[in-house]
Amino acid sequence: MRLKFLLRPSWLALVVGVLAFAFACFTLLSPWQFSRNDQREAQNKAIEASLTAEPRPLDDVLPPGATPDSRTEWTRVSITGTYLPEHEVVARLRTVQGQPAFEVLTPFRTADGQVVLVDRGYLPPDSRTEVPPYAAPPAGPVTVVARIRQDETDPKNRDAFADASTRGKLQSYVVDSRVVARASGLDIRAGYFQLDSDQPGVLNPLPLPQTDAGPFFSYALQWIAFGIMAIAGLVYFTVREMKPGGVLNEMAGKRKRKSVAEILAEDEAEHAAAADREDADREEQPAQRN
Repeated sequence: MRLKFLLRPSWLALVVGVLAFAFACFTLLSPWQFSRNDQREAQNKAIEASLTAEPRPLDDVLPPGATPDSRTEWTRVSITGTYLPEHEVVARLRTVQGQPAFEVLTPFRTADGQVVLVDRGYLPPDSRTEVPPYAAPPAGPVTVVARIRQDETDPKNRDAFADASTRGKLQSYVVDSRVVARASGLDIRAGYFQLDSDQPGVLNPLPLPQTDAGPFFSYALQWIAFGIMAIAGLVYFTVREMKPGGVLNEMAGKRKRKSVAEILAEDEAEHAAAADREDADREEQPAQRN
């Protein structure tokens, strides 16, 4: 039967591989890119809205105990309180506009007794790739305007550290209120607050992300197209093999590759046959002369 090739192990492996790839395209890879596109659109809308909206009191946007999420991130809030520079932590291995940088994270005690984490901005490293000298935050009560941000997460869950390479200054691998809370012993509320420009205590203000759509939507469509092409290719070759002259049938019809022993045996047989023909020719020649 022409359908016997469907039961061959190699063909079954091909079918399983193609279907697994298409399944991943349709259920994992394209939805992942669609979700990233949705996140980018939500971020862009939040940033654009924050450019014209007036800052609101922190507790009006995030009541005490509330955690920042995608609905509140990038919202501008006003906070009144006092910097706590003695508990400052510097985030290392940062990148700002393609250049290496440090970010300075300073706890800030609000007028109502909460402690929040303020990102005062970034610093380019000095010539020795270390944290350069920078200005201390102002002493005494101040009011700052900052953008709500969600905590970053370190997959390795590393704590802040200080050693000779940091000149005794605490450094962390992420901007995370939980890391600073563990290092300082303060009860810091979740999330952090990125200072706007021209605010008390700001260093070099962090630039806002670009509000372009990004490539995620097109990537999602590409994964769908790849899945469709994989299935279409499998169907095409299946139909092709069902017809006379299929590739597998042609391969099955070809001679089996000879072993070295078989080739040597055939050569010996050909030499022997040639020798027999020469002997027969010599016997015929005298008979012809007579």
